Amino acid sequence: MTKGLLTIADALLLARILALLLIANGAPVLATRLLAGRLAMPLDGGSTFFDGRRLFGAAKTARGVVASILCTSLAASLLGMGWGLGAILAASALMGDLFASFSKRRLGLAVHARAFGLDQIPESLLPLLVLQARLHLGAVDIVVLTVAFVLLETLLSVLLYRLKIRDRPY
Repeated sequence: MTKGLLTIADALLLARILALLLIANGAPVLATRLLAGRLAMPLDGGSTFFDGRRLFGAAKTARGVVASILCTSLAASLLGMGWGLGAILAASALMGDLFASFSKRRLGLAVHARAFGLDQIPESLLPLLVLQARLHLGAVDIVVLTVAFVLLETLLSVLLYRLKIRDRPY
């Protein structure tokens, strides 16, 4: 980004990146609603860690991975950012989400338990750090996008819950 005033082009780029983050993290939720139990194979295969708890839990599925990568790749392509960038963003957002899920299991939190910050920051921060050079993001851009994602994801989660798309608000 530019050093100084934010240009319209910079603001539009930040908006497109934020949209991709929301799509990468929202696509699994919509896929769950649309596909019900189909393709709901848990990524951890039911495996447990040394502490006896599941690695990620049943909510992290192959269906979510496929939905996130496909939808984000398509959206990135439509936004003129290239499908490859979308795939990288989605994959790194999913890695952040898996890190959060793994951490929540180690903390003894149940699947779908709320952990404000832990539920949003890794899945937005990791893709921004991975794509920082490619997108020419500065530290301020990353902080602004992460904060915006946390706020929007929290608000959208409540909306999706009220629309009965999500089982619970986060």
